[in-house]
Amino acid sequence: MSEHNPVALLDPDTARNLLEQAKAARTHAYAPYSRFPVGAALLARDGRVFTGVNVENASYGLANCAERTAVFKAVSEGVHEFVACAVIGPQDDVECSPCGSCRQVLFEFGPDMVIVLADGPGLKQYTVRELLPGAFESARLPRTEVPV
Repeated sequence: MSEHNPVALLDPDTARNLLEQAKAARTHAYAPYSRFPVGAALLARDGRVFTGVNVENASYGLANCAERTAVFKAVSEGVHEFVACAVIGPQDDVECSPCGSCRQVLFEFGPDMVIVLADGPGLKQYTVRELLPGAFESARLPRTEVPV
């Protein structure tokens, strides 16, 4: 971690377990067009894990990534606080980092959330803040009243 970001990383066993759950989820990916199945496992602060997969569509822009699927699943269950998210692409030993849209959605729910990625026989850990410097934040939005 950078010296400006004193975030605690996951212990190796927890990180590996989360990555294994992402791998298991990946088997349910719907990726007939890209043939690039992705799985994600999102660890909530309360200890629950929400998995997600990429879901493609013949109208490519309507696809959804695994990370966002996991976040939306968790939020639909009333969970908004997350510790980490593991992401795995089609190859078990190759890093598959979240796309920009996923980084922004993950940032919304935890700029210091740890992202766990495969790296050969090991793994890498980053924070969302590290992966998305200069993220769009609610603090940057103008304060306006919403009409009733």
